[in-house]
Amino acid sequence: MKRTLLFSSCLAFFQVAAAENLESQISRKAYLEQWRQTAVTQQRDYAIPASITMAQAILESGSGNSELAKKANNHFGIKCHDWKGATIYMDDDAKGECFRVYNSAEESFKDHSVFLTSKSRYAALFQLPINDYHSWAKGLKEAGYATNPQYADLLIATIDELKLYELDGSTVTELKPQSIASSSVLFSPHKVSVHENKVKYVVARKGDTYVRIAKEFDMGLWQLYRYNDRDPKKDCLLEGDIIYLQPKRKRSKIHETYTVKAGTTLIQISQKEAVSLKSLLKLNKDITSEFQIIKSGSKVTLH
Repeated sequence: MKRTLLFSSCLAFFQVAAAENLESQISRKAYLEQWRQTAVTQQRDYAIPASITMAQAILESGSGNSELAKKANNHFGIKCHDWKGATIYMDDDAKGECFRVYNSAEESFKDHSVFLTSKSRYAALFQLPINDYHSWAKGLKEAGYATNPQYADLLIATIDELKLYELDGSTVTELKPQSIASSSVLFSPHKVSVHENKVKYVVARKGDTYVRIAKEFDMGLWQLYRYNDRDPKKDCLLEGDIIYLQPKRKRSKIHETYTVKAGTTLIQISQKEAVSLKSLLKLNKDITSEFQIIKSGSKVTLH
């Protein structure tokens, strides 16, 4: 009799525990409502379809219910790679793989955007229309984002089922006036100049952002990032920064070399001389990194 009562008590306990666990699960609908605006913001800032961002988050995080999402705020399954932040080890394609840990889910969404815009293997995606989620899904699979052979189909099915394509035409809530820098100069048009190397550019003003300039000139954010060899860790612009509106040249039409001053890096020379960073690295094989401090007095080949 005692054994029967004990069994019944245990059964009741596990039934209650299972019910509580089920109730704690986030539904797809609830997850979508929570993060849809964030996905639209990422589309505005990084030119990645909100439908794609949302579908990836749903699949990769199990609508926020995965252990990786709960323990590491990692909603996109992004592994460590060259990550310098906190990490966690979990089983995935292999045992004990390294994944990125974020302070918040919002940080995970932003890093997902930075990850896609800063990796050359995803560059072709940004040539696609923002509303062509079918091609974006297939492109992500071809670029190696996930190993599942059905990944593109799963993304498309999720987008169709939840009508996530409707997000691609959405807009984020306008910023309140007090949240925008008060200087009226920010709202006047930028003066377009032409570098002596025949590349159009504007000069950043106090409070400028890539987003603001892209919007003013009706350009994709990805274009400004690519044209300016943008450092993925640098979101803010400094007053006086040169922002090119066209691709930089492969060679300088004006100077053969550049004489380095103290504390100069290749990315700084690239921006000053309107010569692409990729070309400068090819022309100067002794320089291994765009962020390497070059010795004062050195000659950097521009042509």
